[in-house]
Amino acid sequence: MGDLDLATVWVLGDQLSRRHGPLGDSGPGDCRVLFVESAALVRGQRWHRQRLHLVLSAMRHLAEELRAEGFDVDYRRSADLAAGLAAHRADHPGSRVLAARPSSIDGCDRLTALGVELVDHDYFLTAAADFADWAGARTQLRMEDFYRWQRRRLDVLMDGDEPAGGDWNFDHDNRERPPKDGRSWPGVTRFELDEIDHAVLAGLDADPEVTCWGDGPDGLWPVTREQALVRLGEFVEHALAPFGPHEDAMLAGEWKLAHSVLSSSLNLGLLHPDEVVRAVEVRYREGGAPINSVEGFIRQVIGWREYVWCLYWYWGADYRTRNAHGAHRPVPPSFTGEASTEMACVEATVAGLHARAYGHHIQRLMVLGNLALTAGVEPWALSEWMRVTFIDGAEWVMVPNVIGMALHADGGEMATKPYASGGAYLNRMSDYCRDCRFDPAKRTGENACPFTSLYWDFLARNEADLATNHRMARQLAGMRRLSDLDATRVRAAEVLERLDRGEL
Repeated sequence: MGDLDLATVWVLGDQLSRRHGPLGDSGPGDCRVLFVESAALVRGQRWHRQRLHLVLSAMRHLAEELRAEGFDVDYRRSADLAAGLAAHRADHPGSRVLAARPSSIDGCDRLTALGVELVDHDYFLTAAADFADWAGARTQLRMEDFYRWQRRRLDVLMDGDEPAGGDWNFDHDNRERPPKDGRSWPGVTRFELDEIDHAVLAGLDADPEVTCWGDGPDGLWPVTREQALVRLGEFVEHALAPFGPHEDAMLAGEWKLAHSVLSSSLNLGLLHPDEVVRAVEVRYREGGAPINSVEGFIRQVIGWREYVWCLYWYWGADYRTRNAHGAHRPVPPSFTGEASTEMACVEATVAGLHARAYGHHIQRLMVLGNLALTAGVEPWALSEWMRVTFIDGAEWVMVPNVIGMALHADGGEMATKPYASGGAYLNRMSDYCRDCRFDPAKRTGENACPFTSLYWDFLARNEADLATNHRMARQLAGMRRLSDLDATRVRAAEVLERLDRGEL
């Protein structure tokens, strides 16, 4: 095949797989490979340092692996994606450029406008067309229904036609309060930073237009498939068994408990969801992990993760603008690290973000999301902040999870009720409140928990919109019975002012 006939496969920064996508069936003689680092993307946001390092390092590591395999690799650092593509085409005139369909709506539009041939890929287990067929004429989409369809369709954790363990859902066994016995939790390997890692960091530090926050990388997050496989093996062997019971718990002195911390590797393409769930199921079949932990984890991967991916495309670009509660507050400076806070739960969560660009799903939903919901933070602003802050951030991840699940900004299309709570939930599911100066049981007064004051104020502010939701009837009735509702709302107004100023 001559040079003019050789197609170029453009590998994007979250499609870093040799085994899947356009590279899966290609050898060194079949195509050349293009990578583009866009200065516009790197400089355009206030990224967490570890998040930005992870993507750039993983891209450069895969490029080197492909070169070692014999591929002709063109690695570009350009002003933007269009400039990188134009420079490549100038060096290889007339060649086709194809790429796996990007993971964002805008990304698809951008590459299509640049004349790139987009091809379907297998980085996920559920194709958009299959999801659309499943959704069909349903008036209410429910993750539980999707999850059971997935289990049957993919033959995951099934005993013939029945679910393994005799039930589809073991959530009732996975909501235990945080243990008080001081137990140790499974650790993870830190991978030594190599020359590529150090070159990435040096480049970021040398660019005056790059704005980062948070601690630098210490080898926590895998940047190669080999490292990601180590992380997967550690989880299956050491953390899977204890994962389930305390998956919703939060401890100030323990950053991950038994969570897998595999999401960044999955979202970059270093691991594939099928190999992850198969490894977990094998461990169960061998008697190495209980059904509640195994089912709870598999639910996160083929249930929630695939469901969120499919909903992002099913609902389309307009979903990003949803704002059912008319929320317009900025992201609080106590979230972004630009102000300190006396709220112990927020302080612990943001400290973890600063140190690792990570917080597990309950910290995201019931600390950050809950406070943002009841305070009235603008949905798209929170979604974008999380996208550039969390180590596993992506638009397809954040839009449904933030706009739909956390902020109920779609009016109930994704979650049947708002995930709003006062301090009582945090007191039950964490040890944060133990040493906090705010009292989760109080809704008025200087020591009242901001979560508790804002919870009742949120119900009062949105009573008319929530009155038709039968799942909110008990909460609204409780709000109407409060003898100090007016005083609670005065306290809530003070909380909001101090939250905006970064003085809470």
